[in-house]
Order: sequence, then structure tokens, then C-alpha cells
Amino acid sequence: MAAQKLFGRLGQLGIGLAVAGGIAQSALYNVEGGQRAVIFDRFSGVKPEVSGEGTHFLIPAIQRPIIFDIRSTPRTITTITGSKDLQNVSITLRILHRPEPSKLPSIYLNIGQDYAERVLPSITNEILKAVVAQFDAHEMITQRENVSNRVSLELAERAKQFGILLDDISITHLSFGHEFTQAVEMKQVAQQEAEKARYLVEKAEQMKLAAITTAEGDAQASKLLAKAFSEVGDGLIELRKIEAAEEIAELMAKNKNVTYLPKGDVTPLLALPQ
Repeated sequence: MAAQKLFGRLGQLGIGLAVAGGIAQSALYNVEGGQRAVIFDRFSGVKPEVSGEGTHFLIPAIQRPIIFDIRSTPRTITTITGSKDLQNVSITLRILHRPEPSKLPSIYLNIGQDYAERVLPSITNEILKAVVAQFDAHEMITQRENVSNRVSLELAERAKQFGILLDDISITHLSFGHEFTQAVEMKQVAQQEAEKARYLVEKAEQMKLAAITTAEGDAQASKLLAKAFSEVGDGLIELRKIEAAEEIAELMAKNKNVTYLPKGDVTPLLALPQ
């Protein structure tokens, strides 16, 4: 009988410990690295405090933690809008966003945990339409960096009003309607043809200048040669004859089949018999 009572008390004690352990376990919650938590109270609503990383206490059945990821998260948003000259423009933005930790109670109370899905697409469309409308299609291409900076500045300011921080904003894709794209391609072809024609004209001009320079050089050489003849007279001609004769004599001297006979009477070295 005593043993039964002892076992009964031990069983009750075990049950009590299990219940107490369950209550203690439910009164604890963990916040992992890169996360923050806000507490929702059934009586007072969302608490203004933000819990950091680590283990924290709450009142079971009355309070519950709302966990937020505060690390930068990428999101891609595409918008089709109109330029200043009424051209259709398709723009894709890549956005790195995260919630501002101190604003988490307000974000949860006013927007919810899916704040990014609710806020970013709408404000991105709003800012892109406002910025793109200030540029025509040609400026969107030639001033792309300026457009990107304007979008980044205004979008970051707008997102901050909702407690969202934007770490990076970049235009990853920019395209226009078919008609404008075709017009741009035709313009590029025309520019290439104009460059080719200009090259051919410049080449022809250079060849013309080269021919003129050559003709002027030949004329100048003729003038100098005529002047030399007029100044030197027949002496220059005789000099050219002597130089030519020397060259011919040198060539004939090297030929074994040629015998040189001096001009005038020749006295034989040997007397031949009669």
C-alpha cells in the first residue's frame, strides 16, 4: 500500500515536472543571427521593443514572437512606362532591401511581415513612372547613369518612409518598343554608311593631293634640270658622254674576246717574213 502511494506521488511529481518544463519551454524563444523579433501581446498589442539575437522570455499563451529577417534580400521588379517623347520603355530594377530594425514594430503593425511584397512593387512603379517621364528615349540611352542615380535617390527616400532600407539599386534591363528599336537600328546603319562614304572621300582627297605633289615634284625637277643645262651648256653633255664611255670601256675590258687597238699608226712588235 505504501509502495503504491509512493509510486502515485512520483507519477504526480513527474507529471508536474513535465508540465512545468513545457511551460518553461513555451516561455522561451530564440532569435537567430541576422534576425530581430517583436512581441505581440493579446492585451496590449505590439510591443515597441525589438529583441535582438539570443534567447528571450515571454508570457505563454498571452505573448508570441514575430520574427523578421534583417539581412539584405534581392528583389527584381519590371515596369513598363512611357518616356517624355511617349515611347514605351521596359525597365527592370534589381533591389537589395532590408527592414530598418528600429521600425519593425511599426512595419508589423501597419504593413505586416510581407511588407516587401506589399510596398516595393508599388513604390517602384511610382518612382520609375515619375523619373522616366522626364527623359526622352534617346536621353534614356545616352544618360542611363543619370537616370539610374535619379531612380536610386528617389526610390530610397520613398522606401525609407515605410521603414525599408535599400542597400543597392541598379537598372539591369532597358528596352524600348519595336518601332523605336527599328528606327534606332536604321539610324545606326545610316551612320555607318555615312562613315564609309566619308572615308572614301577622304581617301580620294589624299590620293589627289599625292598626285598633285608628285606632279609638282616632277615639274620642279624638270625646271632644275633645264636650269642646269642652260648654266653648264655643252660641258654637262660632254661629261655625261665621258661617264658613259668609261662604263662601256670597263665592260669591254672585262670581256676576253675583245682586243683593244689604239687609234693611228700601229708599229708591229714582230716582223713577219716576206
